[in-house]
Amino acid sequence: MASSGPHAAEILGYLVASGCFILGIRYLGSPKTARRGNLVAAFGMGVALVTTAIANPTISWVVVGPPIAVGAVIGAVSARKVRMTAMPQMVALFNGMGAGAAALISTSEFRASLSHQPIPPDVFITILVSCLIGPLSFSGSLVAFAKLQELITGRPIVWPLQKPLNGVLLLAIIAVDVVLFVGGPHQSLLAVSLGMATLLGVCFVLPVGGGDMPVIISMLNSFTGLAAAATGFAIGNDGLIVAGTLVGASGTILTQLMSKAMNRSIFNVLFAGVGSGGGGAGSPSAAGGGEVHSTTVEDLAPILAYSEQVVIVPGYGLAVSRAQHDVKELVTELERRGVTVKYAIHPVAGRMPGHMNVLLAEADVPYSQLKEMDDINPEFPRTDVAIVIGANDVVNPAARSEQSSPIFGMPILNVDQAHTVVVLKRSMATGFAGVDNPLFYEPNTLMLFGDAKKSITELVAAVKDQ
Repeated sequence: MASSGPHAAEILGYLVASGCFILGIRYLGSPKTARRGNLVAAFGMGVALVTTAIANPTISWVVVGPPIAVGAVIGAVSARKVRMTAMPQMVALFNGMGAGAAALISTSEFRASLSHQPIPPDVFITILVSCLIGPLSFSGSLVAFAKLQELITGRPIVWPLQKPLNGVLLLAIIAVDVVLFVGGPHQSLLAVSLGMATLLGVCFVLPVGGGDMPVIISMLNSFTGLAAAATGFAIGNDGLIVAGTLVGASGTILTQLMSKAMNRSIFNVLFAGVGSGGGGAGSPSAAGGGEVHSTTVEDLAPILAYSEQVVIVPGYGLAVSRAQHDVKELVTELERRGVTVKYAIHPVAGRMPGHMNVLLAEADVPYSQLKEMDDINPEFPRTDVAIVIGANDVVNPAARSEQSSPIFGMPILNVDQAHTVVVLKRSMATGFAGVDNPLFYEPNTLMLFGDAKKSITELVAAVKDQ
């Protein structure tokens, strides 16, 4: 159980760690300082680990040392080797591991308490909360990982009476926890609760489409923070309480901001099943018919070379092709010719918050060129060429006009208002939302089909020849 009174050194250590966590989150609020924020937060976690070790001198390092070393090596190697396209699923996987660890610690505390004095009610409640949220976030994060990694389909997986059954499952977990709290701790009942919570996490995420994964990852991240905070209360660890609360609060705020960016409620994200169908509203027929206008690198090069302003719109396709450095080279060549170039960043472009910002930062794109949606939209009417690289739903004009479209009302980048729109895609496939894009059939849109990296590399050479 929790210690009766932490020493001054322990309090100071956790205070320093908490300050680093808060400062780290503050730095993460800007692309310019995000790297510093990660380092500061990592230092704070190191301080917290050392403080915990000092405060618990009975820890057997022979037992806990090897797992710590193995985990550290796996984490470091994975983080360095992961591609930018796989970063969202790594975030989901790491998030799930944190939630699972919180649940395991609370379960261990529960079992250890059975052989000692009765569990205090406040501690018992936090244990039950952690054992509900932890397994749910753990299994839900693994499903999110599987969807992003394409181990299972990214489209919503739905079945009859899905919502009522999930509701019944949640009520059953609460009922078991109430019996545990009122009737006394029983390992078998806790195991049943853990199993049902794990199942609920799977059923909770399966119906969510791939396009909504950024929101779900953010929500599950907040759940993990709450589970960690509850575990901190259960074992009396101030550092874990502060860290978990910060993660829970920041994850909740981020989830709300992302839902607002899509003009959708959390309920709609969780239960609307966006992406379960193909075509439909937003198709060329719905837009009054249309014809695709293909282009070539040779035809496109002079248009770009003699433009006054060009706006680059990056999407997940840019990350897949790993073409950010080639885009930077193209921009450098255009700027050498006196062309003004800006980047339009949609809040939910890619597969996780800030995906495009991090991707472009790898190519040393100046932060001053990255324009958020509200800042860049007024620029499109006076933009000569908008180059859309792998983006789809975030530039779909059906969101403005087609009330039957599942993305209707979502704020988009108004690229269709540019004089010329160039879309780089491999095919006419739909985006994460599973609806066709009328932009591709507009008379001012040119489609450059093929791998984005190859197309941009050829485009750089062609522009240099102008």
